Amino acid sequence: MPTFSPFRTGAYAALAVLVVVGVTLLIASPFDRTAGGEVAVVRNGGPLDNRQFRQVILPGSGLTYSGMFSESHKYPAQQRFYTITSDSKRGDRAGVDVEQDPTADGVEIGVEGTIYFNLNIDQAALHQFDDKYGTRKYLGLDGQYRYAWDGEDGWNSFLDTIVRPVISNDLRQQVGDFQCAELQASCALVQAGAIAASNANSSATAAAVFNGSTGKQNNVNIQKIQASINSSLEDDLNTTLGGRFITNVRFNLAKITLPTKVQAAIEEAQAEFAGVSKSQARVAQAKADALANEQRQKGYQQCPACATIDTLKAIPPSVTTFAPGAGFAVTSK
Repeated sequence: MPTFSPFRTGAYAALAVLVVVGVTLLIASPFDRTAGGEVAVVRNGGPLDNRQFRQVILPGSGLTYSGMFSESHKYPAQQRFYTITSDSKRGDRAGVDVEQDPTADGVEIGVEGTIYFNLNIDQAALHQFDDKYGTRKYLGLDGQYRYAWDGEDGWNSFLDTIVRPVISNDLRQQVGDFQCAELQASCALVQAGAIAASNANSSATAAAVFNGSTGKQNNVNIQKIQASINSSLEDDLNTTLGGRFITNVRFNLAKITLPTKVQAAIEEAQAEFAGVSKSQARVAQAKADALANEQRQKGYQQCPACATIDTLKAIPPSVTTFAPGAGFAVTSK
């Protein structure tokens, strides 16, 4: 029958305790740290603790005691951006919003731009933000629900669900203050038959569309939209979110695009305008030629010899004998 010494039994027991403690520390490490581009909101998670806010670990921290079984919600601390595009093919990515808004005259135009911002890392603001938005999940484009602190996918799901509607609302209001032609001059070509060939003023209308001053005014109006968004978006976001959670908001409006059908109609109108311009140029040239011939004929009536001289000048070099009749002939050597 085997026997066990008290020393061996105690050693085995101590080893078992060390293993249990080691596994516990691995599972419920009381320490955490953050990278340079992230900030952590720590919530209690011990078996006897509540689940309330515990502390904030600032970006780039060293190893920090955060309590046993605590849960760290890590959010981006550096500048972030959100893309606005008019290309539906790019809209199947997280953090990208396909934006098409109606103008005052009902044309659906596309908006392309980028919104830059920071998450407010003030400890009180982060505490409130995590209470409001870090304790529930958001549906991603892949059909999965994630927390806002659950990596890039979770953060982008939060932006798409909570932030995107505010951006879209601001853009819709600003774009709706302008006529399509005030943002894209070529819109005038397909509105109210402006380029109809039967319209006597079609050339003047089209010329007005393409002149430099119209293009400059379009740029001015686009800048107005950008400035209005920059002056209101940050306040609108924080009002909707319920706190000063988003800071340093900057919107860059890259361009305004037109729907495919409208763009096709504009290209057709431009082709028609080019045809009308060519026809008008031919008419103007014919009128000028007729007037020149009329003036030349009057000159010949006053100077018959001039007519003969011009006739001789017009004889091609290959003609060796010219005999118009009435006993008159010219022979070259």
